[in-house]
Amino acid sequence: MTIAATLDGLPPARASGAIAALDLGTNNCRLLIARPRDEAFEVIDSFSRIVRLGEGIAQSGRLAERAMARTIAALRICSRIMARHGSIEARCVATEACRRAANGADFLIRVRRATGITLEVIHHDQEVRLALLGCVPLIDEDAEHVLLVDIGGGSTEILWLDRGGRRPGGVIRGAVSLPLGVVTLTEAHSADPDAAAYEAMVREVRARLAPVETVYGLGGLFDNVRVQMIGTSGTVTTLAALLLDLPRYDRRRIDGLTVGTEALEQVTQRLRGMSLMARAAHPCIGTGRADLVIAGCAILEAILGCWPVRRLRVADRGLREGILHGLMGRSLERSAGISMTAAGGPLAAPPA
Repeated sequence: MTIAATLDGLPPARASGAIAALDLGTNNCRLLIARPRDEAFEVIDSFSRIVRLGEGIAQSGRLAERAMARTIAALRICSRIMARHGSIEARCVATEACRRAANGADFLIRVRRATGITLEVIHHDQEVRLALLGCVPLIDEDAEHVLLVDIGGGSTEILWLDRGGRRPGGVIRGAVSLPLGVVTLTEAHSADPDAAAYEAMVREVRARLAPVETVYGLGGLFDNVRVQMIGTSGTVTTLAALLLDLPRYDRRRIDGLTVGTEALEQVTQRLRGMSLMARAAHPCIGTGRADLVIAGCAILEAILGCWPVRRLRVADRGLREGILHGLMGRSLERSAGISMTAAGGPLAAPPA
């Protein structure tokens, strides 16, 4: 198994072979295996499991033993799946939990010994740019600006793409990582918040967004130009599934769906009116997300309050798809004509 380790300049995968992308986040462990098909790829295998790797990390600053054990069990399955597909090009990345944990480096060594998987901890800017690369097909042709929102377990990434310049794909004008995700916000407040606790969640996220708006002034865009918001996270896909009243989650119905933000607000109200037990019993939520989805709603509500778009494009794609495109030799610059702003550098976290 070959592990690619850089964002750009990756060697193209063999045309006859498979490629794999593994994303280990604060909450989920997800794997995609695909076969290149001309300018696209065909997914031939996948795996997803909620592992809660970042459980308790906001309080302790460390990965807990039980969380690491759960995660290694899932990664062993990923290793077996990749081995089943033979010699493949793979990129296996870890995000916020491993970035934040004092024992993150020790955990990576343990993973390699236990599973044979070499995890690469990527920075916030790599994470959100790979997510954008995965979501490029969902960008509307007439969008003058795009806001990509990725609500994760331990952090929330926001990227601003300006498409009004000379470059056909646009220029990334800014990106930021909020140190708040569905796991960290839930642990700081409540798994089953009442109205007061929910409003406290929203206020905390708004406080984090205020300096972002001060720096970038995105609110001024919405009066005169066409702004598209793309949401890539379990929060927005779950809300979309509830909006459609699906009997079970169906990616084909969700990925690329455009929904009105007023409808999302109504679904949020419905969710908040459900008990924790009722959310766990819902086939589009389940026990793994039942205690986290309300925190995700609070994050999304704060974002929409700051930047009030009328519609949101739902993406059941992102980081893993971006990795697969990278393994095929593509990048934002080469494949989508998207460049970084001259002053662009690593993502900044807004002031506390």
